[in-house]
Amino acid sequence: MPTPRPRGDQQLVQIVDAALADATRRSGPWLVCKPGCSQCCVGVFAISQLDAARLRHGLEELERSDPKRAARVKQRVAASRKRLSRDFPGDPVTGILDESDEAQERFEAFANQVPCPVLDPRTGTCDLYESRPLTCRAFGPPVRSDGGLGVCELCFHGATTEQIAACEMAVDPGNLEAKLLKALEKRTGAHGETIVAMAFER
Repeated sequence: MPTPRPRGDQQLVQIVDAALADATRRSGPWLVCKPGCSQCCVGVFAISQLDAARLRHGLEELERSDPKRAARVKQRVAASRKRLSRDFPGDPVTGILDESDEAQERFEAFANQVPCPVLDPRTGTCDLYESRPLTCRAFGPPVRSDGGLGVCELCFHGATTEQIAACEMAVDPGNLEAKLLKALEKRTGAHGETIVAMAFER
């Protein structure tokens, strides 16, 4: 059965992409992100169940439009999942990350040198770019978190603190993602964070 795109997800993606476009315009030459620059695609990071559903939907679309490319993605995903399962700080069967303090501490040092399995190693570009997680969509411009205003270490060289702050990206100002996640959990029972390699069906 095909994986439907989560309800409301297209609206969320449009909001985030519009925010990215605005931040990119304000950032000008300080933002050096471009196709083939894939440093941010190395190392695992937590994604939501909404991100995971979007990725699955994107892979199914790629299977229809470019089966050979989709097969390469699936091979990399399977290899990555096998490699990461042994020390995965969560349930390697479901792919859900453990939320305990001990597991979170383990996650900080987990697979930091492992490339994302949907990254094409030959081109340095994402094979599921249109379906990428929100973290990927917001990476590059200044984004505020608990640790302050963070930027990609390759960007904003020579910019002052004030100039960086003026380019801040408001990722999801209406908190739509949280609402969609709540609805998704109620509808499917899916809950908890995962990583890209664990987001796909075996």
